[in-house]
Amino acid sequence: MRATGPLKNVWLCANLGEARLLTMKLLVTGGAGYVGSVVTRLLLDAGHTVTVIDDLSRNDATQVPAEAEFVRLKVQDVGQVLTAEYDAVLHFAGLIAARESMAHPEWHWENNLVTSLRLLDAMREVGVGKLIFSSTAATYGDPSELPLTEAAVTKPVNTYGATKLAVDMAISSEAHAHDLAAVSLRYFNVAGALILQNGQMLGERHDPETHLIPIAMEVAAGRREKLPLFGDDYPTPDRTCIRDYIHVADLARAHLLALEGLSLGTHRIFNLGNGNGFSNKEVVEAVREVTGHPIPMEVAPRRPGDPARLYASSAKAREELGWVPQKPGLHEIVADAWTFMRGQA
Repeated sequence: MRATGPLKNVWLCANLGEARLLTMKLLVTGGAGYVGSVVTRLLLDAGHTVTVIDDLSRNDATQVPAEAEFVRLKVQDVGQVLTAEYDAVLHFAGLIAARESMAHPEWHWENNLVTSLRLLDAMREVGVGKLIFSSTAATYGDPSELPLTEAAVTKPVNTYGATKLAVDMAISSEAHAHDLAAVSLRYFNVAGALILQNGQMLGERHDPETHLIPIAMEVAAGRREKLPLFGDDYPTPDRTCIRDYIHVADLARAHLLALEGLSLGTHRIFNLGNGNGFSNKEVVEAVREVTGHPIPMEVAPRRPGDPARLYASSAKAREELGWVPQKPGLHEIVADAWTFMRGQA
């Protein structure tokens, strides 16, 4: 993924404006994954030095940008590479499948909470005091009021959300006790791909894939026979779940802005979403329109722990970070994801 010339992503530069970070040495955990690799690309384009660690248990190294140093390593062993020379850590490593978390909660408690505690230990030991954490909207559970703000009650309905909330709580304690400067970014549904001007792309490559948009596109591409539609009996207009979709490039840009806003002894939490909800059926229809292919569906039982509606207010991120989504349209998100998938064929 080698680019040419300074700050290749002109869209990123324009939307960060004149505010530029000082060059930093950064450690990115889980940087071979979907969001981690896109953020790594933008960090490199902004002039930072980046080391990526990933155990490759669910990813492969092909998405790690060539300019980043890559170390195959488990997060709990991060002390082998983390030194006082690093300015900050961006922590993406962990398991993300809500359905899997209900079937195998022990995997998620170990990979999400225990490893994060070991990371905090290592940071404290060497004196690295800045952290950006990849959190999730699943910390809120099934909300009583929408759109969700950061002040909403956190009552996770699946183990995945519970593990991420536990990490958020641990970070808050660490900030209070040891002056950690931290930001947690609570993602809503991330989709799309980063399409660079030189034609190179970074996108979603989970194995197994669990997200609606790439699964629907796999059906469009003939890689799957049908799309499983988990639940058609929700209390929504078309009886399917409603979710807030955010373009991965918008999400990644928020991490660079969050690095500017770190403050000693403070743990700040921000929702990242578009503020709009799209039902599963609306998403499938958008995939049909973008790809020009039919998407046969087969109704399946609800997945345990899936709330009916989940969408965000990102007003706090807008006001405090200056972050505004630049690619909010569902069709644009799907189109970029489809461009990436076709490019991987």
